[in-house]
Amino acid sequence: MKKLLQTVSTVIDSHENEIRNNIRTCGSSLLFYKDSIHKKDNTIVAMFRDHIDRFLMVFSPREDGIIAEFSGEQIGDSETIARKCPLDEHNAKVLRRLFPWTAPISLRDRKTTIGCGDRLGLATAGHIAAARQFEVTPVLAQQSIRELDLTGRTYRQVVDDATFMVFQTGYRGGYGADGDHLKTLEDIDTALAAEMPMITLDLSEVMNAAAGGWPQNKVDQTYAGTAAQVRRRLETAYAGRKFTFGTSTINFDASDVRRCAVMYLAALDFAEKVHQHLVSRRGSKFDLEISIDETGSPTLPAHHLFIARELLHRGIEFTSLAPRFIGEFQKAVDYIGDPGEFARQFQVHADIARNNGNYKISIHSGSDKFMVYPTIGEMTGMRLHLKTAGTSWLEAVRVIAENDPVLYRVMHKCALDNFDRMLSLYHITADITRIPDVDDLYDEDLPGLLELPEARQLLHITYGPILHDKYIRPLFFAAMHKFEHEYLEKLKTHFEKHLGLLGVPHRKNE
Repeated sequence: MKKLLQTVSTVIDSHENEIRNNIRTCGSSLLFYKDSIHKKDNTIVAMFRDHIDRFLMVFSPREDGIIAEFSGEQIGDSETIARKCPLDEHNAKVLRRLFPWTAPISLRDRKTTIGCGDRLGLATAGHIAAARQFEVTPVLAQQSIRELDLTGRTYRQVVDDATFMVFQTGYRGGYGADGDHLKTLEDIDTALAAEMPMITLDLSEVMNAAAGGWPQNKVDQTYAGTAAQVRRRLETAYAGRKFTFGTSTINFDASDVRRCAVMYLAALDFAEKVHQHLVSRRGSKFDLEISIDETGSPTLPAHHLFIARELLHRGIEFTSLAPRFIGEFQKAVDYIGDPGEFARQFQVHADIARNNGNYKISIHSGSDKFMVYPTIGEMTGMRLHLKTAGTSWLEAVRVIAENDPVLYRVMHKCALDNFDRMLSLYHITADITRIPDVDDLYDEDLPGLLELPEARQLLHITYGPILHDKYIRPLFFAAMHKFEHEYLEKLKTHFEKHLGLLGVPHRKNE
């Protein structure tokens, strides 16, 4: 153990160049991550791994002090004390206290952010490797309640997993944590208790989206039930007015005001309640995203403007807003629709955001939308939040296809068996009959399936059944541990493509 401590100390002092996988050998099966080695007082804390798992090692010349704060198995002799510590909730909490840069923070002052949904708790190192190259701040811990249910994780585990990998990579640029698509105060409190500063408030269940298709007489009858004082204020603020922002002009007539009121006032009331709750819990250290994208039709510019101005009128501090855009933002595939028409309509949404609080436009289901990334980046001036999730899972599947074809075939067949059931949770239009039978493919052909839109969507929405399968799950995580470096490199390349096409500037010091 004394020799091991000397080896670690030598690496700290030598500042040697990185080697493959950023891992150094300390014997035949024990390895450590060079960038994870950190000193605190007279104690060294570092991330290690063996052929089974990753864990923390804490080294100290004494048994009390910092080393005693970590839980784990204590080993060593009278000169050097070492403790092998599991990556559990207790030790994550200790890390965040001793090394505050491992804890998520509010990103309301960051211009460009990217949500990096990590369904496995294994992707953060790859996300950081890409983000370090660009003027962007990652939201490394991002999950919806649906994703938690399908993966069997908790918000606490999501944040803890990000904490350990931030420590492992030595990343000090700040990162966010997002309780995604939350609809109730109870779920919001669960995310807040896990130290998630960002809340994406999904208003789909409290807004009256159906009223968008109502005949005007029904809208008028419903609107008549609105308090007279509110009606007077709304009509004065909007009816008969023309709003011009940059190259965009939005006209409101009285019927537009009434329809917006019927569709959105109850949702805005709830947003105000949530905002007050966030202020009471976190002061100003939170990011509130307003999501109105879970509807069957695109958000009209007048409706976007109404929502933004009413949020501001109520004093609601929101960092970003996610409209529903024209075309299809389906999971795992590129934009479906006319990119020219998307650009024309997106410009209006960008102009509204820039001139009404200058909040970030948020792009949901934003991964792999390479066709429209240049438009999004240019028209927002890079003031945006791009939300991704399943694309990182698909890169893990790609790693399995390339390195463990037998396991991939089993996963693929599990996906086929569960596809129809998962369609109730995800909107996609893939015709999976176009996917070749894996039994007819050679092993070297399997990775090519990850380039086929239909196969990507099949595998994207069936991650839950795959991860819950009692035979597949241990084999999958064992393979991902074995091929850790391959996964990091896949993610780095994939996210560099995302950020590059968006037009995010490269960091000058990289």
